Amino acid sequence: MSVARLVTAQRTEHAVPHAVTCRALGLSESWFYKWRDWQPTARQTRRDALDEVIRACFDASGGTYGSPRVAQDLHADGWQVSVNTVAARMAALGLAGRTPRRRRSLTKQGKRPVAPDRVAVTGRRRSRGDENGTAFAAYTSPAQSAVRRSRRPWHVRSALGMCTSADPS
Repeated sequence: MSVARLVTAQRTEHAVPHAVTCRALGLSESWFYKWRDWQPTARQTRRDALDEVIRACFDASGGTYGSPRVAQDLHADGWQVSVNTVAARMAALGLAGRTPRRRRSLTKQGKRPVAPDRVAVTGRRRSRGDENGTAFAAYTSPAQSAVRRSRRPWHVRSALGMCTSADPS
């Protein structure tokens, strides 16, 4: 029960004046009279009518339509209302359409064996300044290690190049 209804009930049931009840509850009389003489605005009247039409459309669909489809039906009936307004009113009314089904994947996981790892990455990390003087840091595979071991470090290549005057690479 709202406070204003309590004040009204005190007057009708116990013949207590509004002023006395408002003073006892710590309310201003002007607030009570404003509530008593209140008339809904045009916006509130339209919103209430829209709520009724939305609920009727939603119930007619069997509870499956969402806000875009309900908005289409309202447009067909002559209402000028946006999809966002319909969505907000449906949320306020607690109406939610049926969620679309998730698409099934046509591929089945785990039917085929996993392809063998041809690279065979060991996860061994080589750091800067390894035994050959090569400066790099990366996860290497056995095939990559064999290629890198065959290369000579830059200072050895330059020394060989100066001595033999041939390009070692």
